[in-house]
Amino acid sequence: MLEQLFDLVQQNSQQAVVQNPAVPNEHNEEVINTLTSSITGGLQEQVQSGNIGGLMSLFGGESGTSAASLLNNPIVASIATNAIGAIVQKFGLNSQVAGSIVNSVLPGVLGAVIGQLNGGGGAGGAGNGAGGFDLGSLIQMGGGLFGGGNEQQGGKPASGGIDLGGMLGGLFGGK
Repeated sequence: MLEQLFDLVQQNSQQAVVQNPAVPNEHNEEVINTLTSSITGGLQEQVQSGNIGGLMSLFGGESGTSAASLLNNPIVASIATNAIGAIVQKFGLNSQVAGSIVNSVLPGVLGAVIGQLNGGGGAGGAGNGAGGFDLGSLIQMGGGLFGGGNEQQGGKPASGGIDLGGMLGGLFGGK
């Protein structure tokens, strides 16, 4: 899943990062890694704060999948703010350049994930070779992004884990 997310970020970053003269070429991959980390970290923050309903709404596509509607979503806005700050801090780019990068990449990536989760094949060019996202891999993303990680006991998350798969399974036609 992390590899698929990284691939989506990379696909959506060609113009915003790789072809951007404000981003030195030696930093292209690091900027893409920072974007990927910001997305996974932002999703993890939402789960840890208990915003399961907000995530269900986001991944269900309830607020839309266009760039404008995604950037107006409070979860996406929070991820964007953190990503902009990380890019400014790590690479010394000004906030307008960092904001332009994030606003170009983030909606395409999340739109593609939402499209894959809802069986649409992905938006933002993600359908080509990105592979399918499934809720199980999303839950396991980042070594336990949503709590208990891969360590399960009797088919249930290990202590401290959130059974987000069970909670969201019905929403996405799964378990």
